Amino acid sequence: MNETSKGATNGPDAADLPERSRLSLDLDVDIAVVGAGLAGLTVALEAARLGASVAVLEGRHVGWNASGHQLGTVMPGYGLPVGDLIARVGFEDARELWSMSKEGADYVRTNASEELIPGIALSEGALEVSNVEAGDQLITRLQVLGGDLDTEVEGWQVDRVRDQLKTDHYFHGVYYPTAFQIDGRKYVHGLAALAKRAGARIFEETPVVSIDSSGIRKRIVTPSARLRASHIVLAGNIHLGVPLRRLSETLLPIWRYAAVTAPLGERLAEAISFRGSVTDTDGVDHFRIVDGDRLMWASPETTWAARPERFAGAIQRRILTIFPRLGQVEIAEVWGGAVGQTVHGMPQIGQLRRGLWVASGFGRQGLNTSAMAGQLIARSILWGDERWRLFSPFELVWAGGPTGRVAGYVIGMWGRGSSAAAGALARYRERARAQERIREARLAEANRQAGTRPPRRPPPPGRPRPGRPQPPSRPKSGEGEDS
Repeated sequence: MNETSKGATNGPDAADLPERSRLSLDLDVDIAVVGAGLAGLTVALEAARLGASVAVLEGRHVGWNASGHQLGTVMPGYGLPVGDLIARVGFEDARELWSMSKEGADYVRTNASEELIPGIALSEGALEVSNVEAGDQLITRLQVLGGDLDTEVEGWQVDRVRDQLKTDHYFHGVYYPTAFQIDGRKYVHGLAALAKRAGARIFEETPVVSIDSSGIRKRIVTPSARLRASHIVLAGNIHLGVPLRRLSETLLPIWRYAAVTAPLGERLAEAISFRGSVTDTDGVDHFRIVDGDRLMWASPETTWAARPERFAGAIQRRILTIFPRLGQVEIAEVWGGAVGQTVHGMPQIGQLRRGLWVASGFGRQGLNTSAMAGQLIARSILWGDERWRLFSPFELVWAGGPTGRVAGYVIGMWGRGSSAAAGALARYRERARAQERIREARLAEANRQAGTRPPRRPPPPGRPRPGRPQPPSRPKSGEGEDS
């Protein structure tokens, strides 16, 4: 799932980031990558490692948008629920796609080491919790994930979830022991450093003015120079601009806002024991502990840009609703980032035409998918890997423009409202059952102390009561009489 993450306290300061120049001279390379986010930098790193000459063009700076502002949770899967994925492409292809998503998570873990990226702050485990009682669905999900898709998972009952998260808002959970968290901002800049070390050239403040993808050698025009390449990889988001408007309009822009609290001391440990990341099954909340006693929380989501500070109160109220024992927490900083979400819920990965590739649509997908996409495209170009065709059923679909954004906002509001209502009903039913059990226990104890038995229900009409003599039954005509 793509979420926003802390910029200032969860990553390097701007002064610590390496300087990269603008493209000022005409250049010829094997592969040109448009966009210096997670996917684009992974393409550059892998292609350079395989011996290709690579240039990355970024209109602003590395990781300036969603890629540099995510919570850093890495786990297998896609934004599309696994049941819908199987229904769309069939079990065998869904199994292969899922396996590729696990390869993406493994790729991130390999790079996210202290030796390669100092200060990456890797921690283990991720928990997906349900807002409603879903025992039957939990069993089915575990069978699909663990049995059919060969994913390491554990089912957590309500008591175990609430032992780790002191709240009655959550019921059952699915625990991913091999999932992990990293400092997302350090990771994207670490990727850039690794790509540069491998031989890739990264040019910031270099927007693309136009692209000519015809012919064997493609041409890209920037404000100060031209670039030619055999392959172009479009690895941008919703900000691809005029030359790529047709592609950017296949993405629904989603702005998600997050915050980190001030240090909470011992009261945070009393409310949350789990040290990995936590997401709910409705995709409303995503949080984890950082810096020992601070809470990082992503929740509000809109289809329109706004000042992040406006959402401080909403995040503060959401934390209080889920964990009332924390009380009113102080929000230290709020930030946000825009992601591009596809209509079908899967990333856009593959070849649009000969030599023109796309790696986009990673909204609500997660770090594993962008890593998988970058690795897959680099190998497709240089090794002829054809697995990108597994994404062919998820074609480019227009996201609806302004109307789509309004519809997305309304659907999101309705979904959050439905989730809140379902959760409230589940908690009401749970309390009602608990009160009924208390009443029954009190009645049983009162009867025990009084030395009486609980009152028996009267038997149905016609059935004799035990312990009481019954009058002899009258024989039917012709039975028991002398002839």
